[in-house]
Amino acid sequence: MLAHDALTKLLHAAITWAWEPAVWNLGAAKDGTNPLANIEPRVSANLSNQFEWPLFFYVACLLAIFLGMGGNTILISLAWLFVVGRVLHSAVQIFTTNIRLRGLVFTLNFVAVIGMWLYMAYHPPVLS
Repeated sequence: MLAHDALTKLLHAAITWAWEPAVWNLGAAKDGTNPLANIEPRVSANLSNQFEWPLFFYVACLLAIFLGMGGNTILISLAWLFVVGRVLHSAVQIFTTNIRLRGLVFTLNFVAVIGMWLYMAYHPPVLS
């Protein structure tokens, strides 16, 4: 969860940087235009994406911790797969316009979170 939080903070910094030429005229081109204008909508969209599907990741993580499964190797591996997938998804969405690749990378995130939920459903802890 901390790794995904760090990614989100990095994206907040990136969107702030992309807005600089338009808001403060810092880094603006000589004609006053924003040289980052073409990338700003992609960073903004990706930042919004960090608050959609990841919600299910956070709930799964918190449930795993609550159930005493936070140290489970399979759940930790799936969580890292999710984070790696989010980083890749961000890179693809921001630096390319390849929708198919973006969908493929999103599938990593989707499978990782679904895997976490299924693992917890079929391997419930013994609560006393």
